[in-house]
Amino acid sequence: MQIELKEVNLPEFGLEEVLPDVPSEIYETRCREFYAKAGCDWLVVYADREHFANIHYLSAFDPRFEEALLLLGPNQKKYLLLGNECVDYAPVNKINAEVVLYQSFGLLGQDRTQAPRLDHILKDIGMTAADKVGVCGWKYFEENEKIPSSSNLFIPAFIVDCLQNLVNTVLVDVTELLLHPTKGMRVYNEAENLAYFEWGAARSSNAVDQIVRNVEVGMTEHEAVSNMQFAGEILTAHVMFSASKEQIIGLSSPSSKAIEFGDGVTTGVGYWGGLSCRAGVIDKQNDKYLNDLAKPYFKAIAAWYQKTTIGATGGEIWNEIVSILDQAGLKPALNPGHQVSTDEWMNTIMKPGSKEKIASGMAFQCDIIPTPLPDGIGLNCEDSVFFADEELRAEIKEKYPALWERIQRRQQFIREEIGIPIHDDLLPLSNNCAYFSPFWLTPDKVLVVV
Repeated sequence: MQIELKEVNLPEFGLEEVLPDVPSEIYETRCREFYAKAGCDWLVVYADREHFANIHYLSAFDPRFEEALLLLGPNQKKYLLLGNECVDYAPVNKINAEVVLYQSFGLLGQDRTQAPRLDHILKDIGMTAADKVGVCGWKYFEENEKIPSSSNLFIPAFIVDCLQNLVNTVLVDVTELLLHPTKGMRVYNEAENLAYFEWGAARSSNAVDQIVRNVEVGMTEHEAVSNMQFAGEILTAHVMFSASKEQIIGLSSPSSKAIEFGDGVTTGVGYWGGLSCRAGVIDKQNDKYLNDLAKPYFKAIAAWYQKTTIGATGGEIWNEIVSILDQAGLKPALNPGHQVSTDEWMNTIMKPGSKEKIASGMAFQCDIIPTPLPDGIGLNCEDSVFFADEELRAEIKEKYPALWERIQRRQQFIREEIGIPIHDDLLPLSNNCAYFSPFWLTPDKVLVVV
């Protein structure tokens, strides 16, 4: 595979103006299926502002400022336990759930005297000592991580203590039923969810492209990020930007530092549905950087887009990327790709020896972060894709013809202009998938396969 730098104009693929709706019937179905799979009398789903995605998947509700609990019980009973402020936000939920005020979720100093304690609420809604209770946290422990004689639940201890004092049975961790990388419910998305994700993924990629395209020497990092044209889209992560001739810290927020010629630079923007990231150098040309690092790195990016297809295993993709990066003395800092949703990182099959396979309905992020890099060097090209078999593609085409047209145009661009022969089942969600300019002062000069 030969990589070259070539001037390629990024087309205007367009955006869906109205956020696609995921109907309430889908959320109700998810609740029923989750309850049935768990085999418990009650399910307790925890959420807070950082860890909202499970409760959002089941109800369309995401807590603001406070924590929240979704309780699923016998006879399709559903309760949302919310604090003072989230009670007023409750109408955004799309399931037939009774809203219960639990003021201890309110912030410090607010009135927390009018509502019952958590244990009293649970008893009032019908939870008994004999009930089997499943708990869904924001992630789960693998077997080697579990602590003996511990609940091993990723939710606040006071909720665990309350439940353990209330029931005589052992609490069951049901988080894996949602988040396992191949068996979890949340890794398989309906056509409606794909359309929902594409709305955010396309916008986040446009935001990153505007930052890269409009950067100027002498700007502050804040000024550079202001070019993203933020319109209030909901973020999956804080906005990231860093430019320096020293170590580039990818997770940094923008600062008032002035951007200098020759800086290494990185930026990332994530909205619900997908995050885009780009890293390079504030320069027009640097042959050593181009030949020693950027071209070998992009060879790994191209291999990822070519090799990731329905049926490919995570171990195969891992081996391919590690082998290519090793030729340049690099390796993945994390996993070279992961599943995405309304949270930025859900899970991943892309790890050493993984036999787990990509399947239809999965949304992924190409996320190859190379290490070690010299000080003052940035290198990253991160975007979102979706995998759909022929049946799901036909459904998408029928329900969302404009979305389908955008996807087809993106596929054609990647194949014909970037030179990567991607499979039909890889549907680019970002507007700039595999469009990588290592030199930010010449943003239309990108790496291609020739």
